[in-house]
Amino acid sequence: MPNNKTPNVPDESQLVPHAAPLAYLNQDFLDSPDGRVLRIVAEYSEPLSRFRREKIQDTVVFFGSARFASLSQAEENLVMLEKPGSAAPMPPENAPDGDAPDIMLKRAHAGVEMARYYEDARRLAHMLTDWTITLPGKRHRFVVTSGGGPGIMEAANRGAREAGGKTIGLNIRLPFEQLPNRYISPELNFEFHYFFMRKYWFAYLSKALVVFPGGFGTLDELFEILTLAQTRKLAKKIIVIIYGSEYWNRVLNLQALVDSGAISEEDKKLFIFADTPEAAFEALKEGLTRYHLDPYSVKAAAEEGPEIAKTLP
Repeated sequence: MPNNKTPNVPDESQLVPHAAPLAYLNQDFLDSPDGRVLRIVAEYSEPLSRFRREKIQDTVVFFGSARFASLSQAEENLVMLEKPGSAAPMPPENAPDGDAPDIMLKRAHAGVEMARYYEDARRLAHMLTDWTITLPGKRHRFVVTSGGGPGIMEAANRGAREAGGKTIGLNIRLPFEQLPNRYISPELNFEFHYFFMRKYWFAYLSKALVVFPGGFGTLDELFEILTLAQTRKLAKKIIVIIYGSEYWNRVLNLQALVDSGAISEEDKKLFIFADTPEAAFEALKEGLTRYHLDPYSVKAAAEEGPEIAKTLP
């Protein structure tokens, strides 16, 4: 028999106009697992839109430790520890009480020694930007880019900013807050949630990579780019400069990979070492000119935004 019961339908007066949110304005949905695909697409589309607006064609990426300070700051930290009664920094976590002062002093001395890499990154970024802002064309070429944080990242953005150029910071939101450094061009300050989308923008626009001394993150980025180059997954030539042979030869034994057959002798040609800003700049200028300026010198730019890479088979 048919059900003659009247369904519990709300009165029209109970339906508030526009009460149902538009999907793209529904914050609960956007923050949910179901909205993840939209968040990922946003971290592709929004940076692309900004790069187009700011006429960024390509970049040179600087990697290195976030823990290396400028020489003046490192020397100030050391003086604070050595001077009795001064306001010393907090001791490292988990250090035994008796060992904390010795550990801090050792780190402060190391900080002064490693500060030269901050100063070298700053100088190299300045030299590179001095050159790139003279290049003809509607778009900005080989823009100095960093991970947006302190240390070597700050040094790179600082040098480019001091030279009067635009400079990019691709920051990542972390549980322990990594704040963007103050030298990034405000219109090119990005913050990512997804590491892999941040890595995408590092690799996609980059025509060169300069790897200063660093830790896990620096090694991660270095070997990722070298793997992409080795497996020919990049539709362009990327110049990789490993800066500071003294440091890297202590940290890495790349010849052992060759001797063990893990990589070929030819793979060592994927990168070069440099030990001074001048040597690194000459290598960058020569490589960028050979692979990314001369072949296209007579070709007009088809667009005003990023150079869209061709798709490999």
